[in-house]
Amino acid sequence: QVQLVESGGGLVQPGGSLRLSCAASGFTLDYYTIGWFRQAPGKEREGVSCISTSDGSTRYADSVKGRFTISRDNAKNTVYLQMNSLKPEDTAVYYCAISRSPGSDYVRRPYGVDYWGKGTLVTVSS
Repeated sequence: QVQLVESGGGLVQPGGSLRLSCAASGFTLDYYTIGWFRQAPGKEREGVSCISTSDGSTRYADSVKGRFTISRDNAKNTVYLQMNSLKPEDTAVYYCAISRSPGSDYVRRPYGVDYWGKGTLVTVSS
């Protein structure tokens, strides 16, 4: 009954911004890791960013560091990914993901995901 519903994807020009949202429901653990993966056509899925609900620590891929910001609204059980200064190479399907371990690092160790969203498409093109 766990559901992760992503929203906010779309078409933007290079240099533009988008904010992705992931609403979680049916998950009762207090401490876990939630964040984002992405997959472009012909490429492997990669970890983009994640946040731990135990201490709020965050992780970012080098390719998005300084441009993307992950945050969480505990009251709404929602995680956000603010994406600024978007580049064509950011084009991908972005997936929300939860790991039961609050110490997971999606960037360095892209495994151990327990729940996946269906994804939302981000296209950066002029």
